[in-house]
Amino acid sequence: MDSAQAYGYMLYFVSLMTMGGIYAIMCLGLNIQWGFTGLFNAGIAGFFAIGAYVTAILTTAESMSHLGGYDMPVVFGLISAMVVTAVIAWLVGLLCIRLRSDYLAIATIGIGEIFRLILKNEIWATNGARGIAKIPLPFESLSEPWNKIGFMMLVLVIVAVFYFLIERARLAPWGRLMTAIRENEYSARAAGKNVERVRIEAFVCGSVLMGLAGGLMAHYIKFIGPGATEPLTTTFLVWVMLIAGGSGNNRGAILGAFLLWTIWSFTEVLTGRLPAELAVKAAYFRIFLIGLLLQIVLQRYAGGILPEKRPSLNARV
Repeated sequence: MDSAQAYGYMLYFVSLMTMGGIYAIMCLGLNIQWGFTGLFNAGIAGFFAIGAYVTAILTTAESMSHLGGYDMPVVFGLISAMVVTAVIAWLVGLLCIRLRSDYLAIATIGIGEIFRLILKNEIWATNGARGIAKIPLPFESLSEPWNKIGFMMLVLVIVAVFYFLIERARLAPWGRLMTAIRENEYSARAAGKNVERVRIEAFVCGSVLMGLAGGLMAHYIKFIGPGATEPLTTTFLVWVMLIAGGSGNNRGAILGAFLLWTIWSFTEVLTGRLPAELAVKAAYFRIFLIGLLLQIVLQRYAGGILPEKRPSLNARV
């Protein structure tokens, strides 16, 4: 192996870790909603898009094609993405949180698509189908590949910080109450717990992480457009990652994200070697492989690779 090949493999590894980390953040958010509280959020793409567009608009230089020109620091853009996503998720939660899981899934699909279509069609703000380009990358002043390595380290640190915070919350009375609501809502109500409030809190916390992941993705690829927020890669794939890794287990959520993204990326390499007449069907072949893998995992591990482990009952709910 010559130095050029080694350099290429190193860049590929950095890309895998960066994208896997971004998806791990989304999986941790979904784990709060579904794994802990039983909230079926099928509108991940909408919250992902909100976070991506907010930070893109705030941090890009002035442009005649879209709203922007604020040229804010990246940190401010990411924090703003989380705040805006939190406010919108809170409003959505007030409207939908009382719905049963299947109806909640239908509602969030619709709301998520509404958000995506608004962002796609408000050309004055988002440049429509052409999207927003030239989004600044943190550590961009560093030379290649240190700028990409620096961003990878930033993403991994964010994953570690949120894993620690969510794990502490899971073991705290708040986390136990979420699990109690998921297992038996009526018993939680009978115990005098405010079920709707806790559900909204879980919905908002999970959505904030999805918005943060969207912002990180926008900065990483330096572009955001409708194609980058497709439900296939920002809703379906995240659900598969969480279910395969282990719903209700934060380590399982992170493992599922890195494992499935590696497989998804590798299938792109495989489908790229298909004959030209089969290239059109490559996307369907990738979905088939991911679905097949999910079936194999669930047949062998019903609760995912790392199933949920209940904490010891040493604190009051």
